[in-house]
Amino acid sequence: MSLVKRISLPKISDPRGNLTFIEGQRHIPFEIRRVYYLYDVPAESERGGHAHRNLTQLLIAVSGSFDVLLDDGKSRETVTLNKPYEGLLIDCFVWREMKNFSSGSVCMVLASRVYEADDYIRDYQDFMRTVRKE
Repeated sequence: MSLVKRISLPKISDPRGNLTFIEGQRHIPFEIRRVYYLYDVPAESERGGHAHRNLTQLLIAVSGSFDVLLDDGKSRETVTLNKPYEGLLIDCFVWREMKNFSSGSVCMVLASRVYEADDYIRDYQDFMRTVRKE
């Protein structure tokens, strides 16, 4: 799926613990305009269930693991995130659903834009009609 890409992030190993950092326009192809994270998600819960018109995001499992179902209107795939030094870059017009959160998992999201309610496509049928027009 060309609208999604795994990104390896810098990992500095040290006997005292590891460190990973992310710089906008260097490690990811956008300036970071918003950061948020999901945590204490019950194992049976799902998050996401939307696409964006103009937003690019990097998802990182900073702790634990979860699955990301991705759909660009032509193909679907599921990616498991479980490494804090690896991110999943998701471009606009990709439907995403996150599920199977492990106990104690934390999903950090770096976004290319601030929150804009109108940027979300929250209905899957609307998403499919939109991507067919593209």
